[in-house]
Amino acid sequence: MTQFCIDVKNLNKYFANNHVVKDFSIQVAKGEIYGFLGPNGSGKTTSIRMMCGLITPDSGHGECLGMDIFTQRENIKKRIGYMTQHFSMWGNLSIRENLLFIARLHNLAQRQHRVEQTLAGLGLSSRQHQLARELSGGWKQRMALAACLLHQPDLLFLDEPTAGVDPKARREFWQTLHRLSDEGISIMVSTHYMDEAERCHKVAYLSNGQLLANGTIESIIQAQHLTTVRIRGRELSVLESRLQHFPVVEQTVIFGNALYVTAQDEKQLLTTLSQVISDEYERVKVATNLEDAFTWLMKKHDD
Repeated sequence: MTQFCIDVKNLNKYFANNHVVKDFSIQVAKGEIYGFLGPNGSGKTTSIRMMCGLITPDSGHGECLGMDIFTQRENIKKRIGYMTQHFSMWGNLSIRENLLFIARLHNLAQRQHRVEQTLAGLGLSSRQHQLARELSGGWKQRMALAACLLHQPDLLFLDEPTAGVDPKARREFWQTLHRLSDEGISIMVSTHYMDEAERCHKVAYLSNGQLLANGTIESIIQAQHLTTVRIRGRELSVLESRLQHFPVVEQTVIFGNALYVTAQDEKQLLTTLSQVISDEYERVKVATNLEDAFTWLMKKHDD
């Protein structure tokens, strides 16, 4: 039987008259990395905060780490790590001093040992005496994660943790997340990056407070029943403008020297392309990717 660290059903949240999260339901297994995607203002952060006991839902029910998200919020908070979008450490303190201070806030036993252990585990020992304000984005991010892990939580909530971080630091960060997942820590992470979403075990996509899709990458893509054709040739932007006038074409995008055209009706798409495009263009059917699937979902939802 699957052990869920999060199991919530039909959560709703209003801010004044604004219904920001609508009947949100999700299950997250122990040790799973679950990605949260969606436009700004889609309800990702509010959903995360409801699940980890930081704010109370207006309706619905659910559990986090086996505890009720309405009545046991304080107990939940003790067993989770929450990393906000914005860097919130003290700039005039060193990495080590920041972690020692946070260990005191958590009233942890053996603080020195716990800090040493965390510094070593995240590769921060060599920089432990550097002031936080002098760190690059990648090192600040690593330090913020260290602060989340000091009290050895069972569940991590990361709110757009790699925004503004260089690709190398992002890759190293995700390597760390997968190591933590292998150790049994469950992780929920909101992101705008499709390559990061594809590193998650499962993903959820929200738009205007509604959960439009959730599950594995493969299951979400397959559920949209889309066909994508890659076209190579000259004046692709002109060709793209022409194709956008055909009702069968759901979406188009140019990446590098190729135009990708996506539709639901495969037969009609291939017929249209054969009528519109001359033989000098290379046409190949390719796998629909996650970004195509999410763009289609959002378009359908907006319609």
